[in-house]
Amino acid sequence: MVTVSTMQSISRVRGYFNAGRERLAGVGAAADDDEDLRARKALLVLISVLILPVAALWGGLYLAFGSPVGIVPFIYFAVLLGAIVVFARTRDFRMLLRVNQVDILLAPTLSMIPLGGFLESGGVGLWGILAPLGALVFSEVRSAARWYLGYVVVFLTSGFLGEVLGAIPPAIPRLFTTTMLALNITVGGAIVFILLAVFAQERRDALAALRVEQAKSEGLLLNILPRSIADRLKESTQPIADQLNSASILFADIVDFTPLAERLPPVEVVGILDNLFSHFDLLIERYGLEKIKTIGDSYMAAAGVPTPRPDHARAMALMALDMLDTMRSDTAIGDLGLELRVGINSGPVIAGVIGRKRFSYDLWGDVVNTASRMESQGTPGRIQITGATRELLGVEFEYEPRGSIQVKGKGEFETWWLLGHRSNGDLPST
Repeated sequence: MVTVSTMQSISRVRGYFNAGRERLAGVGAAADDDEDLRARKALLVLISVLILPVAALWGGLYLAFGSPVGIVPFIYFAVLLGAIVVFARTRDFRMLLRVNQVDILLAPTLSMIPLGGFLESGGVGLWGILAPLGALVFSEVRSAARWYLGYVVVFLTSGFLGEVLGAIPPAIPRLFTTTMLALNITVGGAIVFILLAVFAQERRDALAALRVEQAKSEGLLLNILPRSIADRLKESTQPIADQLNSASILFADIVDFTPLAERLPPVEVVGILDNLFSHFDLLIERYGLEKIKTIGDSYMAAAGVPTPRPDHARAMALMALDMLDTMRSDTAIGDLGLELRVGINSGPVIAGVIGRKRFSYDLWGDVVNTASRMESQGTPGRIQITGATRELLGVEFEYEPRGSIQVKGKGEFETWWLLGHRSNGDLPST
């Protein structure tokens, strides 16, 4: 049964450990270090400090059995401790890493020569693998490959020289040698495991961060381009240009907004447009249309673009009617007292992506120009449509003929006002 005093003791030990880890993390840290560099510095200092008592223990054990090789771990200890002290003052991460690598590469592996080779040394040369692993975790793969090649050369050369020359006296008991082999594998393996675990965690964190950034980029891209166009743009560098045989284009403009904007603070002007156009964006999603762009206080949308659909005129008409209803509603948008001029035209258009730094998906053609004229030559609070759009809509909607108007570049043009959508019971019999 765990007593209260035991829990308090465990809590105190954990507190000391966390405090010590935080203090080590601050060794050599600079105020301008980024998060990645700070983490790498903290890990390298932690590994260095963990190895120091191991080196001292190893040296003490060999000296206790009378082997002069016990001096080598203490030399390693002194060099590494000096490097940590210098690092605390200079904050030179590269220096500390290089000293660690050279120290761990040479000290254990060269010790195999006077100890008598691979087995007689108790596998002490295995510690040298930390040099290339350190490069893999703290540097780059190319550097790690070079360090690994160096380790293999030094390890094999030292081991074979020890086998040929034999151990220097006095002879070390067999039990001690086999015990050291077990310790070198387990303790050294623990350090290797820590390095690889941190490396794997950093990789997972990096991939997770990358996925988050990709999602953000994807979201930003989809705010600019339709999904199908964005997918095509990511898959190919070829220009995107499509000929669409039948689509409906809508232009909507806020009547007399310019003089209103001159009387309002900028934040209110932007707030009004954001509130109104955000609501229009919701209508776009409801009817499966595409928002093409906003120009000042004008809003442009398309149906049947970029994916063709047979009911493009119907979907666009329903959205236009909802837009007018929004302006007349008792909501915050309706309370603004603003009115829209709306124009719709249908027919073939060209669609494509232009630009390199700031992509823009846009539409071109006579149908687009005429749709713009339907809006600019319309009447506040009404939806003006062309004969092409009216023909596609059929008897499902109510209209009022406007008659002929003079359209720039087109001459006399027959247009209609779109009044509303008939319910099923109001549809005329055929």
